[in-house]
Amino acid sequence: MSLTRQDLIDFVVQESRLLDAKRYEEWNALFTDDAFYWVPAAPDQADGINHCSHMYEDKLLRELRIERLKSPRAFSQQPPSRCHHLLQTPTVEQFDDAANAFVVRTEFHYTESQGDELQFYVGTFFHHLTQVDGALRITLKRVDLLNCDAALPAVQLFI
Repeated sequence: MSLTRQDLIDFVVQESRLLDAKRYEEWNALFTDDAFYWVPAAPDQADGINHCSHMYEDKLLRELRIERLKSPRAFSQQPPSRCHHLLQTPTVEQFDDAANAFVVRTEFHYTESQGDELQFYVGTFFHHLTQVDGALRITLKRVDLLNCDAALPAVQLFI
C-alpha cells in the first residue's frame, strides 16, 4: 500500500482516540513487537536504556499496565481514571518510503482525570512508524513532556 502524509497524520490522531476511549488492547496492537513507549525524564535525553525515564515500556510492560487498568482490584483506579488528548495538527518529520521509516511530530495537551483531581501535561509526541503487512505500526512512541525534569505525580494511563 502506498502511504501518504495524510495517512500518517490520521494514524496519530486515531491512536490518541483509542486511548481516550480506553481501548487499550487495540492501542497496544498498533505497536510492533519490539516497540517501546517512552517518556524521558530529561530534556533531549539520548535513550531510555542508559538514562532514567518516567516510562520506558516494552510490549510486556504495556500489557501488564493494561491488565492492571482493567482489574477491579486496582486500588489506584478507584475511581477509574479518564483522559483526553488535545492535539495540534501533526507534522511529518520523516517520510522515507524506500526505508519504510516515518516520523510524525505532534504537539499536545493531555489531561488525566480521577475523581476530583485533574493532571495536565504539555509536550510533543514523536511517533516512529513503519508499515507491516500493509498497516502502519509504531516502532517507538516518544513523549517529550515540557516539564519532564520535574517531580511528576503518578501517571495512571498512557499519555
